[in-house]
Amino acid sequence: MPRKPAAASEDIDKPIPPTRPLSPSEIEELFATFQAANPEPKGELHAVNPYTLLVAVTLSAQTTDAGVNKATRPLFEAVDTPAKMLEFGEDRLREAIKTIGLYRNKAKNVIALSEILVREHGGEVPRDRAALEALPGVGRKTANVVLNIAFGEPTIAVDTHVFRVSNRLGLAPGRTPIEVELGLERRVPKTYLLHAHHWLILHGRYVCKARRPECERCIVADLCRSPEKRLPMM
Repeated sequence: MPRKPAAASEDIDKPIPPTRPLSPSEIEELFATFQAANPEPKGELHAVNPYTLLVAVTLSAQTTDAGVNKATRPLFEAVDTPAKMLEFGEDRLREAIKTIGLYRNKAKNVIALSEILVREHGGEVPRDRAALEALPGVGRKTANVVLNIAFGEPTIAVDTHVFRVSNRLGLAPGRTPIEVELGLERRVPKTYLLHAHHWLILHGRYVCKARRPECERCIVADLCRSPEKRLPMM
């Protein structure tokens, strides 16, 4: 049996967690605050259907969403199904996504996963974690994003932003992405689970940044006990 190509790994920064995790009431307040500020958070990758979402997330490893969108917006206008991708071909796909990091390996994975979708799933993206993770280039994080956005499953995709914010706030401290994911599943109230990873991603991407968290404009700064918290002197 040929080995499945490995999904691209992602650098995970290691923030310093607070000495005490957030309490259940504090977690409720935190997500209520996120929800009040942004009731319907959306992923920032451009996609027109579950297949193009799967491709976009696969391409986004170690690359910014903006960089992926720049390449995929024109691509998805013509290529929006696995069958069309196979007709498009690996050579043309490489050319279309050459501005994206690791584009050669990613193009190979997209063609390979498209072949499997056509052969084994009738050209449809499966609503099943095991089937998704069996696809070339697809790991747990990618499967969680697809299940959440395409199918409305309350999954939590732990990228570098979710990992950092969960540890930094004491929301779900963990040494690995899977530890953080399982911790979030246990600790986030069910009413917030569907959108939880979007709120955490957006907060980490635009406010609770790795090198310099912008604590002065953080809407949950009053709940944060991170040793890295920086607030202006009064």
